[in-house]
Amino acid sequence: MEILGKLIIIGGAVDKGSFTETNLDKDAVKNLNFFETGILKRIIQESKYKEESRIEVITTASKIPREIGPEYVKAFSYLGANNADVLYIEKREQSNDPEVLERLQAAEVVMFTGGDQLRLTSILGGTPFVDLLISKYQNTEFIYAGTSAGAAAASNNMIYQGSSSEALLKGEVKITSGLGLIDDVVIDTHFVQRGRIGRLFQAVVGNPKVMGVGLGEDTGLLITKGHQMEAIGSGLVILVDGREVKDTNLTQVELDQPISINHLVTHVMSHFDKFDLNTYKMSIHSSQYT
Repeated sequence: MEILGKLIIIGGAVDKGSFTETNLDKDAVKNLNFFETGILKRIIQESKYKEESRIEVITTASKIPREIGPEYVKAFSYLGANNADVLYIEKREQSNDPEVLERLQAAEVVMFTGGDQLRLTSILGGTPFVDLLISKYQNTEFIYAGTSAGAAAASNNMIYQGSSSEALLKGEVKITSGLGLIDDVVIDTHFVQRGRIGRLFQAVVGNPKVMGVGLGEDTGLLITKGHQMEAIGSGLVILVDGREVKDTNLTQVELDQPISINHLVTHVMSHFDKFDLNTYKMSIHSSQYT
């Protein structure tokens, strides 16, 4: 099936929207400051009606939705997109509200903010809202954009817990089901700054069919047709491919013991690089060999 919508998943910003830090949203408003201006601009450009597109900012993941949401509306307005508003969904029953579903139906873009992805999936998972979201993404020129928690929750497999420093000890990484817009990937955010590569390694070695995607801050992936990925933003995207793993001690060691992995393939993408999830081929934009 050819997917008509686009996914734009973003790694997040400094001190904002991470589920492992104690200052979860403390500095969020202060640090937003158009940090994603380049990526937000790309979201507008990729949308069906550009600056005229209807954008709904969804703050369900955040503990301070009334502060975060208006900051995004301001940021979009600053970039010329004035048809943006905040759609507050804070309880499961709201996701079945006819007015909420009408607003989603009318939107060309949804922007899921950072926060706690387990909060996001526990409120929205298995609801008519998500059914409509997936249908619009698959069948119309619709954009699902998500930063931090909003990015992590986009895939079928979702990391929701796991310390950065202990992530290569068995059992340190917890995975559950995400919103399910894209299969066979698992996404981690704030990736480079918070040293989370071990976390992604463990997620992939436990299920090598799944491609690990690590997003740096102010960095994202634009995914079109469900499989064509382009790196956007200023930082790095790390891809972890477990299909060629030759050996591991994952099932032999006790909980909290270190994991060994032989032959885990990684790719590093930067701005404009492309990767196809169907063929597993990467294209470097400014290759020294072309």
